[in-house]
Amino acid sequence: MTQPLVPHPWWLAALRRIAAMILRHVYLFRGSWPRFLDLTYWPTVQMTMWGFLTVFLAAKSNFFAQAFGVLLSGALLWDVLFRGQIGMFYSFLEEIWSRNLGHLFVTPLRPIELALSLMVVSVLKTTVGLVPATLAAMAIFDFSIYALGLPLIGFYLNLMVMGWAIGLVMCGLIMRYGMGAENLAWGTAFIMTPITAIYYPVAVLPAWLQPISLSLPSTHVFEGMRAILIDGAFRADLLLNAALLNLVYLTVGLVAFHAFFQVARRRGLLLNLGE
Repeated sequence: MTQPLVPHPWWLAALRRIAAMILRHVYLFRGSWPRFLDLTYWPTVQMTMWGFLTVFLAAKSNFFAQAFGVLLSGALLWDVLFRGQIGMFYSFLEEIWSRNLGHLFVTPLRPIELALSLMVVSVLKTTVGLVPATLAAMAIFDFSIYALGLPLIGFYLNLMVMGWAIGLVMCGLIMRYGMGAENLAWGTAFIMTPITAIYYPVAVLPAWLQPISLSLPSTHVFEGMRAILIDGAFRADLLLNAALLNLVYLTVGLVAFHAFFQVARRRGLLLNLGE
């Protein structure tokens, strides 16, 4: 006698769809060494450039001699945010370039499941790209960003979440307005570079610009990084501020992604992307 089929719980089916999307991108990179090289090349080059600049400044300034690695740590942590955003956005573009986005949404895949899979893929890409850069910093400059200790985990997670929030909005804009929004997505992170206090404290910014800077989660991360490297003090309040702001940013990103998807679906735009 045939046993009746027992349906899987909805959450298990969702996890399987998310895992399938992650596996798709893993296969893409496993079968393409140029993709892998692109992940590791630029972070290592940037780290090397800032590393030599830090060595030069340390020889000329007592400040950098006492806090060696401030610029180097800033460059590496900034790359977490940048790679987190670009890793998500680039993976989304892979679906568009292969004309696969419309096909994905013919399946039971939901927009939130696609977003979650892109988040995981961005973590994998960012980690693969930055680990060689951190190892090169240890070998060339005898500097380890891991010396930041456990706060480094908090810094990494907050920068990743902020990158996801930006990436979700950019992916949504692509769905809604097409490939014309692509250039905006590539440059968004760089727009924030002057005001997010990567290499200098918020106090050096004009007074009217400081509240804008402090509204960015990344600013609190970089301020917390300098507090450890320069003052030897861990600022839990800065990490908490970054986490609370990221909660708002990620919520806005998810809502925007879903809203843009719904508009694109109703207008039949998903099948025309990439044309």
